[in-house]
Amino acid sequence: MQRPAPQLSRRTALGRLSALGCLAAAPALAQSDDELLGYAPRARPPEGYPAAYAVTVRAAEDEGQLSIHSTTDERVAMPLVADFRRLYPRIAVTYEDLGSTELYHRFIAENQLGREAADVLWSSAMDHMVALATAGHALAYASPEQAHLPAWAQWQDRLWATTYEPVVFAHHKPSLPKGDAPRSHAALAGWLARAQGSAVSYDIQKSGLGYFLAAQDAAASEGVFWATAQALGAGHARLLLTTDAMVRRIADGRARFGLNLLGAYTVAQARQRPTLGVIFPEDYTLVTSRVLLINNRTAHPNAARLWLDYLLSRRGQTVMATTARLYALREDVQGETTGAALRQLLGDRARPVALGPALSAPLANAAYGDFIARWRAALGYTKG
Repeated sequence: MQRPAPQLSRRTALGRLSALGCLAAAPALAQSDDELLGYAPRARPPEGYPAAYAVTVRAAEDEGQLSIHSTTDERVAMPLVADFRRLYPRIAVTYEDLGSTELYHRFIAENQLGREAADVLWSSAMDHMVALATAGHALAYASPEQAHLPAWAQWQDRLWATTYEPVVFAHHKPSLPKGDAPRSHAALAGWLARAQGSAVSYDIQKSGLGYFLAAQDAAASEGVFWATAQALGAGHARLLLTTDAMVRRIADGRARFGLNLLGAYTVAQARQRPTLGVIFPEDYTLVTSRVLLINNRTAHPNAARLWLDYLLSRRGQTVMATTARLYALREDVQGETTGAALRQLLGDRARPVALGPALSAPLANAAYGDFIARWRAALGYTKG
């Protein structure tokens, strides 16, 4: 019986790669994607996996679909999705990139309304993922790749760290040479107060990732953080929603400096944009991860397991480090954008954020409301 066509996302459906190379072009044009999937060869378990994993692969192929909601930009994730489909051509992947706040609240709303939500969530807002897992939304799964990961990189087999990414500063080289830019969190307040509209940072009221990073900075040094918040207001900093938006403004000179940018995107863009400089803060550099959660109510649990295992595998992590240019987590992966290379660069100033229930504490209603109110006051916002 022919499988019904999966619903396409409103932004993209990366899994709709055309027929396998072994299929003739003319027949492919006359057949639907789902018919072509039916002709694809059965996949085998990855080398070194237990024989029983073949059952998971077969069940995933019979499910035939996988939906992913992620904060990772489509252009960055595309090499990973394409390689996954080379391994498992019978599984159609629908990938939708969303802002961290939209991803979180959309998932909650879909569950409350009884609608089918994404099979997998993959987000840089680690606190959001912890909050969902502790609320019972995460499916437990013991990945065969667990032995290759640091102990802090998973929580109760329900949350999985997939990357090891620095949080950085950035500057516009022509107008702000590296020697003149602030190089530590402690130096931010003095410089930002004089910036007068030339700095950018996250709007933590609207960006879940921005709020998460702000909470981490406040925990690292409360006095420094609130002095920095006041300086952002005094210097009329422009507040944005994404690292990509900040990078664009800095690279073209509309801003001279940015703080708390995701390092993977910023470093990758700096290779292509000679005006963009990257600074790894010298007092401490936060290191975060893109965290994966399998929906506890997923319609395609086996396909979701394959995606998780792929991202954690040496093959998937190598694609991250060499093509997607995300910072791979595993120690046995080579490349410039790897956790191993980053640890060597940062040394003792690296401050990795470990998974655990404590991460969601700042999201509690009272704590969140108090933090945002104090932040608004520090920036000089009026009520309303």
